[in-house]
Amino acid sequence: MRIGVYICHCGLNIAGVIDVSALQEMAAELEDVVLAREVQFLCSDSGQEGIIKEIKENKINRIVIAACSPRLHEKTFRHVMEKAGLNPYLMEMVNIREQCSWVHADDPQMATQKAFDLIRMGVAKAKFLKELSATSSKASRNVLIIGGGVAGIEAALNLADTGFPVTMVERESTIGGKMALMNEVFPTNDCSICVLAPKMTEVQNHPNITLYTYSEVTDISGSVGKFHVKVKRKPRFVHEDNCKGCVDLCSAVCPVEIDNPMNYGVGKARAIYMPIPQSVPQVVLIDPDHCVGCGLCMQACPADAVDYDQKPEEIEFEVGAVIVSTGYQLFDASRKKEYGFGKYPDVITNMQLERMLNSAGPTGGRVLVPSTGKPPKRVAFIQCVGSRDKTVGNEYCSRFCCMAALKNSQMIKERYPDTEITIHYIDIRASGEMYEEYYVRTQAMGVDFIRGKVAEIYAGEDGRPVIRYENTLESKTEEEANDLVVLSTGSEPSKAAEGIGRMLNLARRPDRFFASAHPKMRPVDAPVSGVFWQAAPPDPKKFRSRLPRECMRFQGDAITGYRRA
Repeated sequence: MRIGVYICHCGLNIAGVIDVSALQEMAAELEDVVLAREVQFLCSDSGQEGIIKEIKENKINRIVIAACSPRLHEKTFRHVMEKAGLNPYLMEMVNIREQCSWVHADDPQMATQKAFDLIRMGVAKAKFLKELSATSSKASRNVLIIGGGVAGIEAALNLADTGFPVTMVERESTIGGKMALMNEVFPTNDCSICVLAPKMTEVQNHPNITLYTYSEVTDISGSVGKFHVKVKRKPRFVHEDNCKGCVDLCSAVCPVEIDNPMNYGVGKARAIYMPIPQSVPQVVLIDPDHCVGCGLCMQACPADAVDYDQKPEEIEFEVGAVIVSTGYQLFDASRKKEYGFGKYPDVITNMQLERMLNSAGPTGGRVLVPSTGKPPKRVAFIQCVGSRDKTVGNEYCSRFCCMAALKNSQMIKERYPDTEITIHYIDIRASGEMYEEYYVRTQAMGVDFIRGKVAEIYAGEDGRPVIRYENTLESKTEEEANDLVVLSTGSEPSKAAEGIGRMLNLARRPDRFFASAHPKMRPVDAPVSGVFWQAAPPDPKKFRSRLPRECMRFQGDAITGYRRA
């Protein structure tokens, strides 16, 4: 055995805490170590060339790299081994940056000792390394997309148009996600469903896309190129092939009223209903928790589509890659007890207002005060409900709430010009393209902005909600009665995606959302090979160049990386 040990300074990332010179001296004394070196930047061209040169000069047949995470540069140093004429799998890499200097910055002596222990274990392991040969395996070209929101839809169409078979699984009864429920989208104020509906229909009709709605992924096993997937299709109690979407016939005779989950508690639906008028697929469903089995809808259906005996169905298939596009869930405003959501009927959320503003929504596009059924004369928006708030465990900014409030205040002003609107904010964050101009235009329309945190909401003598707040710009506390109070709720990680995270062994960030492999270098890649994010509509050129490569070609490196993860 002739083992070489290379220790990277990594600028000050490692050497700023760890005594690298001491590490070199201790490593040089280990059994079978013939060379120990400290290098400023091992991953640089000069660092790699130095390793190659010394391997040849000293006839080294094993090397141990003490540097950063193997996920970042293991492949780099394996290529170095190949250039030096050695088998790439005769290299062992230990992480003394993330696991030592970064986590023990307050105790350099402990960090140095731990780094030496890792190097000592790396040298011991290197003695047992054997030459391996890369193997290849035929990968499935099919791609699974979990989630049918705007991001999943865009990813599916991009892949399907380039010839890749796509299987999309959506847990709701229609694709479209939250964008399909909105009235307009900022900063152009385009009709949301007008933009999205053609893409939704294209997904259903595309020959390369298989769509499963009202379905959930129950198991994912295997690895990149050959994931085995199990999907459970829940019964609609309606045959999709027979249903013509004529919901007025069957719902008109249903005697049971329920809350339509797509309307967030605004308005009512029947126990047999169409989620939204633009649903894809255009198929009704029966709510099994509220249906009384009277049979009236079966009698009214001219297509004989209703089937009370329908059972869940399990589907299994293989895919080469997985795109996780599970989106987010809105913060539950009832957790902020001081705002009285659920207690005072005229305190609503931004999504409930969206459904009111939508012409296809429960109020036909009219903004109505729930307690009176009349348009409001005074409206207050409260920002950062569930965001930037340590008391509920969400210290992050949800990013879209400010712009959503600006947009909805514009919509109200356009439809009800005499309405007085006030937005209570901590900081207005309008950081996207054309966003600042949008903010200025909202001010010009007569919307008032008050900087300060709203402390509480209580019912006034006339029953209207009264907000108590601090005006930080004028340094005073005020109270104000409103006809309607809108809580701008932020986003949280989707609880429905927790099972997906466990199946794929996905890591989470401190804010509990799934973590990418690298926020800058690999923002749409998961740490697990063959798994990708789609948190926003992708850049087709970049996305298409990445996914097919992972789907179609994977060798020893990819397989080893997956097993480690």
